[in-house]
Amino acid sequence: MIDQATRPILLLISAPSGGGKTTVCQRMLASSPGLKRVVTCTTRLPRSGERNGVDYWFLDAKTFQERLAAGDFLEHAVVYDHHYGTPRSEVQRLLQAGTDVLIALDVQGANSVRTIARTDTLLSSALVTVFLTPPSIEELAARLQRRGQDAPDVIAKRLEAARREIEHWREFDYLLLSSTIEEDLRRMQAIYLAEKMRVRPSPGAGHRSV
Repeated sequence: MIDQATRPILLLISAPSGGGKTTVCQRMLASSPGLKRVVTCTTRLPRSGERNGVDYWFLDAKTFQERLAAGDFLEHAVVYDHHYGTPRSEVQRLLQAGTDVLIALDVQGANSVRTIARTDTLLSSALVTVFLTPPSIEELAARLQRRGQDAPDVIAKRLEAARREIEHWREFDYLLLSSTIEEDLRRMQAIYLAEKMRVRPSPGAGHRSV
């Protein structure tokens, strides 16, 4: 009889600002009981409705720098003048316990995780990366405008950053061209299920489009 012992998955989703990764992550967590989210640390102020320890750990600049110097972060990046970091010890703790982990990062953060994973067996065997993006810059602009959270000059800055981020899509295991919320979720669930059934990880197998 076959004993299918599946490896824990570190599912990393990246997208340009407004690309839909927050919504997809929320729905993935709601529909996948075995998938846990690691709360990211940031120095930016909370947006309306965000809660400390739930959406982010909101840290002052001094505390963040102290933790960074101590090597507490799996990745860290400066995005729009604010610092972000993923607690490395929490990711490792969950993976060692056999728990699947979901993290949402920008392109810089995803690159940092990939770099560390090259010399970390646990991370290397668990890591699966997905780049989620609208099919065009025009669609992304429309989404940012509908969201209504940013002034026009901020939206322009985000779109310029998005153009640079999209150029890195080939560095990811999967490319997911965003459609409807329901379709994005269905495709992410398919990726997650396929990786759970994989007999062994296949690093360097190249990107896939879904």
